[in-house]
Amino acid sequence: MTAELEARILLAQEIERGASVLSSRVVEAFLNVPRHPFVPAFYRRDGAKHVPTRGHNHEWLQAVYTDDVLVTEVDGVRAEDAPDSGVAGDATSSSTAPGLMAEMLEALDVRPGDRVWEIGTGTGYNAALLCHLAGAGNVTTVDRTARLVDAARERLREVGFEPAVLRADGAGAPPPGGPFDRIVATCAVRRVPRSWLEQCVTGGVIVAPIGNTLGGGAVVHLTKLPDGGAAGRFLHRPAAFMPLHTDGSTAATGLPAQVTGRRRASVVGARVLDDQAFSFWAGLCLPRTVLRGGGTLHDPADGSTVRVDDHPGRPSTVTASGPRDLWQVVESAWNGWRRHHRPRREWLTLTVHGDGTQVVGFTAPDGGTMVWLL
Repeated sequence: MTAELEARILLAQEIERGASVLSSRVVEAFLNVPRHPFVPAFYRRDGAKHVPTRGHNHEWLQAVYTDDVLVTEVDGVRAEDAPDSGVAGDATSSSTAPGLMAEMLEALDVRPGDRVWEIGTGTGYNAALLCHLAGAGNVTTVDRTARLVDAARERLREVGFEPAVLRADGAGAPPPGGPFDRIVATCAVRRVPRSWLEQCVTGGVIVAPIGNTLGGGAVVHLTKLPDGGAAGRFLHRPAAFMPLHTDGSTAATGLPAQVTGRRRASVVGARVLDDQAFSFWAGLCLPRTVLRGGGTLHDPADGSTVRVDDHPGRPSTVTASGPRDLWQVVESAWNGWRRHHRPRREWLTLTVHGDGTQVVGFTAPDGGTMVWLL
């Protein structure tokens, strides 16, 4: 047995142990599709820089076949093209953790012959798994940059798959080959784009990460309804994906260098947002607000900003400026989340109506309901 095959088997076993339920078809896909051709190099964080790791040695192979996210591009610079000294900037492409990929593929429920549209080709590894499950001739995958598309197309061909790999806007005009039985996104959106609904057959499935500006993203599993809408629930596992750059999300602008204004105390400290289950809940209550470093929240729409400073052994200090005290919303969300016994993501539903309205809902054990508009 080769070292690569042994590593692939160990990864499949790790994925199977870590998941609640996985079908044999999904596990077999990870056993049969290699990961290493799609990540010939990747970055590791070293202080303020991302330093490339490459070279087909034992250490590289072991890292590739672990259940981890591997950053493959930083500010448009692929890891295989980066200088040995590394590059500074933000990650712009990565290979998703295989365990999360497996859970998303399980939810997608791909069958042989299903027509599949993937938004976010990335390295091409997930597209290869889709080809194994559906047949390469049934898979269409798109990404926004030529360098990603060209590299993924070549790597897919090297492992024996030739799906349609296209450069396209994932939220724009749909690619040829639709309508599709299955649609999966590997980039986060705030709302499900209308084009995805229109290109999904009735009874078809959409699996996509719903981004959250407070850091608590989640993956939703939707079924297309006869009325043109869709409905479903969120998966249990937290998921932080890079955003779909054309989804219309608002970037944080106008953040002051220092927050000055009204000061008060709070028993709810900034660390509550470290809990990704709560930060997802809180993000539904503050849909435009972004979390910045140093315990700072900012709403670019109305300029409201709040900084929370924690003090061991005593209440935190809240400094708020602008028309709203954003931390009051977080405090209310925290109290409601605890009152409802800390609801998990999979307790929440998402309904996408035919008129474009998208509503997240929660039904408490006592029958009470809460809803949020996306």
